[in-house]
Amino acid sequence: MTAQKTASSTLDCILSHRSIRKFTAQPIDGQIISKLVDAARFASTSNHLQCVSIIRVTDPALREALMRCCSNQEYVKSAPEFWVFCVDFHKHKQICPQAQLDYAELLQIGAVDTGIMAQNVMIAAESLGLGGVFIGSLRNQMEQVGELLALPPHTLPMVGLCLGYPDQDPPLKPRLPPAAMFFENTYQPLDCSLLERYNAQVADYYQKRSAIDMDWSKNVIKTLSKPVRPGVLGYLQKQGFVKK
Repeated sequence: MTAQKTASSTLDCILSHRSIRKFTAQPIDGQIISKLVDAARFASTSNHLQCVSIIRVTDPALREALMRCCSNQEYVKSAPEFWVFCVDFHKHKQICPQAQLDYAELLQIGAVDTGIMAQNVMIAAESLGLGGVFIGSLRNQMEQVGELLALPPHTLPMVGLCLGYPDQDPPLKPRLPPAAMFFENTYQPLDCSLLERYNAQVADYYQKRSAIDMDWSKNVIKTLSKPVRPGVLGYLQKQGFVKK
């Protein structure tokens, strides 16, 4: 395969991403698992800190308990694979006992590295014919998830990932147009007419997918007009983060 064809297929894979929540019973072969782990290992990382670890959850009882922490999303239990991506500075503390890990910037580094690694795995999985969905709801009960996974200090469960062979073919969810998120030199305020057109696109998507009255602005209001996981800060600090 030429470099141009490889680049084209990679871009096609990225631009066709959909969250998959229904999977066939087919297990994922061990060789594919190894390839996904390598995709994770070779993700970009700040200062070569490599401050992310993945916990692959295979125990059915543990899956059940984690599902309850994740808003009872059934696919957390039933997907062929469920991985939890964790910010991990515990190993660094072992290497450098005097490490100053309580600064806010260290958590930012860990969160960015985690997102990059998780997306690497998702793209690699989709390129191999798999589908997946990220599970942010594990942060609804972050401390309980940490206890279930026996996470030590200076680690945090950031996001889960269900993986398997798709048993559904959902439509693409509309994304913000470039003019609303790609600017040159300086930030640009939101264009109300552009927002109105985008809201109409999203409303049409939700009406066709689920017959519900929802658009992007309504979703933003629904999500951000109330406290968002107010208990998280206490757990972050308990784990040794964001004290400075």
